Amino acid sequence: MAKRTNTASRRAATKGKPAKPARQPKATNGKKHTTQQSVDQAIWSICDIMRRGNVASALQYVPELTWILFLRILDETEDREAAEAEAVGARYSPSLRKPYRWKDWAAPGLENKRKELDDAGNKAFLSFVNGELIPYLKGLRDKSQATSRQKVISEIMSGVERVRIDTERNLLDVLDKVHEISNEHISDQHVFTLSQVYEGLLLKMGEKGSDAGQFFTPREVIRAMVRTIDPKLGETVYDPCCGTGGFLAQAAEYMKPKPGQRVSAEAIQRLKHETFWGREKENLIYPIGLANLILHGIDRPNIWHGNALTGDEVYGGLFQGAPTQFDVILTNPPFGGKENKAAQTNFDYRTSATQVLFMQHFIRSLRDGGRCGVVIDEGVLFRTNEDAFVKTKRKLTDECDLWCVLSLPGGVFSAAGAGVKTNLLFFTKGKPTEKIWYYDLSDVKVGKKTPLTLKHFEDFAAMLATRGDSERSWTVDLSVRKAKASADAQPFKELAWETAAEADGKRERLAELKRARPRNEAAIEETEAEIAALVKRAREASAKADSIENAVYDLKAVNPNRKAEVDLRTPGELLDVIESKGTEVAKAVAELRELVRAER
Repeated sequence: MAKRTNTASRRAATKGKPAKPARQPKATNGKKHTTQQSVDQAIWSICDIMRRGNVASALQYVPELTWILFLRILDETEDREAAEAEAVGARYSPSLRKPYRWKDWAAPGLENKRKELDDAGNKAFLSFVNGELIPYLKGLRDKSQATSRQKVISEIMSGVERVRIDTERNLLDVLDKVHEISNEHISDQHVFTLSQVYEGLLLKMGEKGSDAGQFFTPREVIRAMVRTIDPKLGETVYDPCCGTGGFLAQAAEYMKPKPGQRVSAEAIQRLKHETFWGREKENLIYPIGLANLILHGIDRPNIWHGNALTGDEVYGGLFQGAPTQFDVILTNPPFGGKENKAAQTNFDYRTSATQVLFMQHFIRSLRDGGRCGVVIDEGVLFRTNEDAFVKTKRKLTDECDLWCVLSLPGGVFSAAGAGVKTNLLFFTKGKPTEKIWYYDLSDVKVGKKTPLTLKHFEDFAAMLATRGDSERSWTVDLSVRKAKASADAQPFKELAWETAAEADGKRERLAELKRARPRNEAAIEETEAEIAALVKRAREASAKADSIENAVYDLKAVNPNRKAEVDLRTPGELLDVIESKGTEVAKAVAELRELVRAER
């Protein structure tokens, strides 16, 4: 292992003081982490250094650790690929040139650029990272014939202007520890892979009080959705508001070939390069999503940087060759967001509510036969008083088979700072909805110490195959509901038509009265009043008909099978309980008064 700079020794000697032994970075001896706890401790020890280095919150240290960890894994990946190419006599071109590879500037214990800068002292290392390394990495995408991987590197670095860590010493300590926890040193037979450790860091960003909570969906909810949609090898998967990439990453884990499964090299190549597509507009979150997908083995994370609703692009270089429609959509659109009128012009039904605009985008982006799983706030399901909400749900059920609505507990998103009630919608494009199967988890108590887990979804998964009825599940026949609403609305429609026709007749009479000479002002005034009354009556009848038909699209989960808890005690028994409790309270108050008097 190379020594730290001799500058400190020389300075101490010139002052007549004994030189302190130079600090040496800890050697990497190849020892593997064999427990989940040891990996977690290594990760959190890095975060501890960052916190002492003035990178205080998860919203700061996760992005900082993201690009550092990514460059470490990139170095490992390209070393492995170079060795594989050499073994078959193929030529290999690394993405980075010297001295910008991890092994050159970050790896401890080598005769490399890091040692050279270390020996130079005077913050030469920090100056190199901020002044040379970061600009070089950010500029890779602009090279002529830049590879897709070079574009990914640049985009992961897109939000990095300089190192956030306050001192060179703290930065070097972070690099040493990151070097020790690479995939090479994690036993995949005993602990989670590094990608799953990274998920723990993202969870910190999603906790209540963090501005990044809006970009985080609980991983157990994602896993349940992926299992329900069941994406297959060869299908394309899309998330138009992908945040930190949780849905795409979990879909990748699910779609990876299982042990013993025979899959062609072409299929594996397609899985890693042409399967996963996303969009994200937030500058801070976009590079984190890219790195998350890389850590999950997606070599080409095809994420478009920009606003999916307006089409405003920041960078689309990673989205080249994207299909116009996708086989699978897995997503969680933002709740309660607002878009301006310019964004609304891209949609059939205009509204400022982002989740409704996104729902239209999902339908448009699915191919026929494609499947979608989406988290949606309950307001979208039950609101029938706004035209865009109703028409979007009508479009959904006319063009897609909405085959399942799963009602989630109220506290699922509270850890991320959102207390809104949510549901999971699952639908297939290509045929209209006839029946909707509902499953109710709304009574499950969810909190910080009692999170929703996959176990809570076990009965749902078992019932899904047959879509049978139970205490938690039921079916709504939407076609029957539509037919009844149409029949109930028909008399009001007829009344509106008849009244409107009568008003038209009165208008002709009014025109004659106004042409007549002399003018009969009293008759004109009376006819105008009659027309106004008829128009009002027609409008009210039409509104009543619309209200009846729109009520069909109140799709909220209302469980008809839940057994209500009824207190069967008689009034006399309840009074006895109240009297007993009153006696207990009076006794406790008397004892407290006695204690107060004794203290005096």
